[in-house]
Amino acid sequence: MKFQKILSLGVLGAAMIAGSANAEVRDIRIGVDVPYEPMEYRTPEGELTGFDIELGNALCAEIGIQCEWVVQGWDGIIPGLQARKYDAIMSSMTINEQRREQVLFSDPYITPPSAWFAPKDVEIGTPSDETLEGMTIGVQRGTLQDNYVTDMYGDVADVNRYATADDMVLDMDSGRLDAVFLDFPIGKSTLLDSEAGNYKVVGEKITEPKEYFGEGFGIAFRQRDEELAQAFNEALATLKENGTYEEIYAEYFGE
Repeated sequence: MKFQKILSLGVLGAAMIAGSANAEVRDIRIGVDVPYEPMEYRTPEGELTGFDIELGNALCAEIGIQCEWVVQGWDGIIPGLQARKYDAIMSSMTINEQRREQVLFSDPYITPPSAWFAPKDVEIGTPSDETLEGMTIGVQRGTLQDNYVTDMYGDVADVNRYATADDMVLDMDSGRLDAVFLDFPIGKSTLLDSEAGNYKVVGEKITEPKEYFGEGFGIAFRQRDEELAQAFNEALATLKENGTYEEIYAEYFGE
């Protein structure tokens, strides 16, 4: 494989390489934070799956390498990359200028909107200072949604921060939150499509301003690993051309 011939030990970091730069790449480690269905989560049998997982495996197969998934909490996911615990992050990470100061991003592989979700019996108009005043809002700690809600509504609402979307849903189900702000695919899967199904989207889906919502999700690499990022970019382009990307997308999000 072309990719296997050009990568050096310096580019791969801690990835396992036998012999020289021309040797076979045995695996690439990819950091992921779970559970965030449908992007990344575990099956009842404990297997990792989801859009990111399937697309990541397909990208590695196209490149001609094996990928190993390393579960890492969101708060430490970029430090884990920098500490060489894994060679890339593929975990619904939004591309923005703040993160570009720390990591090198691939081309965007999906561009989901964010959205407000609330129980059906909670009366909320279009989110604003007036409609959210005095409410308790849930966000995942350290995400762009956290930054947006804190900056826009932190002075008028109580912002509760959670380590995982599952923790947020538990508090929604128990009535401790009036609304949450999430990536739309995650909110749809965990709230709208839940067995209870007692939730609704409030207002329009949000993709602006770009200073918060960025350019879509990208795979993050250490800044010096340009060849590795380029290999994934080329593989992504191939999967889009040959229909593999569309098949994986349709499995999780429909046509």
